[in-house]
Amino acid sequence: MEGPIPPAPVDPLGEALHLLRMDGAFYCRSELRAPWGLRLPPLDGHLWFHVVTLGGFRLESGETGQMLGPGEVALVPHGRGHALRSDPQAATPDILSLDRERLSDRYEVLRHGGDGQPTLLICGAVRFAHPVAATLVRLLPDVVYLPVGTERLQTTLSILAAEARAPRVGGEAVLTRLADIIVIQAIRAWIEGDPAAEVGWFGALRDPQIGRAIALIHRYPGRDWTVASLAREIKMSRSSFAARFTGLVGEPAMAYLTRWRMQIAMAALRDEPTTVAQLADRLGYHSEAAFARRFKRQTGVPPGSVRRPPDPFAS
Repeated sequence: MEGPIPPAPVDPLGEALHLLRMDGAFYCRSELRAPWGLRLPPLDGHLWFHVVTLGGFRLESGETGQMLGPGEVALVPHGRGHALRSDPQAATPDILSLDRERLSDRYEVLRHGGDGQPTLLICGAVRFAHPVAATLVRLLPDVVYLPVGTERLQTTLSILAAEARAPRVGGEAVLTRLADIIVIQAIRAWIEGDPAAEVGWFGALRDPQIGRAIALIHRYPGRDWTVASLAREIKMSRSSFAARFTGLVGEPAMAYLTRWRMQIAMAALRDEPTTVAQLADRLGYHSEAAFARRFKRQTGVPPGSVRRPPDPFAS
């Protein structure tokens, strides 16, 4: 028997934010002087971030551009290639082609540009391993700009700026951890302030009942869920729950459950020392063959073919 289910969390959106744990791919302290420019390559499955601690720059992504100044933050959530530059005429060489001081496997210092006005940036590319985090980030816009904002965010930024100006013993650990915190705070600020976060999956997580049902699926994906059992847990009728879930989330509850299980499986096969048989049992499938068929139908590839992608920043 599966046993009783603990109460669902009262704040499903908060729980989703709690799962924004980052697997840092690349952090860089950039000491730049005008004129300067950089091009950041596309990096599938990663989020680029840029924090301005001194000076300013223009971020260009696609056909759009935005100026940022001290205390402002930009996120490029989908790993899209983009450019940073001090002025519209500055050349933008690929950052990976520039000489960088490698302080560790994941932390570098870049000094680049002319002899003009200085700009100091903390930049990086991070990956979110947990499927909840990946789902959340996937729903963000192509670029998120955070102007000088909340007191909490500015407090973290002021500490980051002080560390960046005068690196001390342990500075790498402090800077990278503060950068991770700022990314989470920036995503939270966007969710709290942008009307686009009030609909779709974000809106469903905010719904008192559907949000709890989603949280139950997230927490206990291996249970033998049905529309009736989920409705019972959140004290709704089966028909009302089914209609409301589909209306808010955009797909039926059982389709969401299957997709969620396959996201967990994909992440586990890529990042964990697990077997297909172990995953099948963990995710509620009665046989390895049944799980493998469902996985291939959902993802287009057999589970045995999934491997972690190579690190583009590895030497």
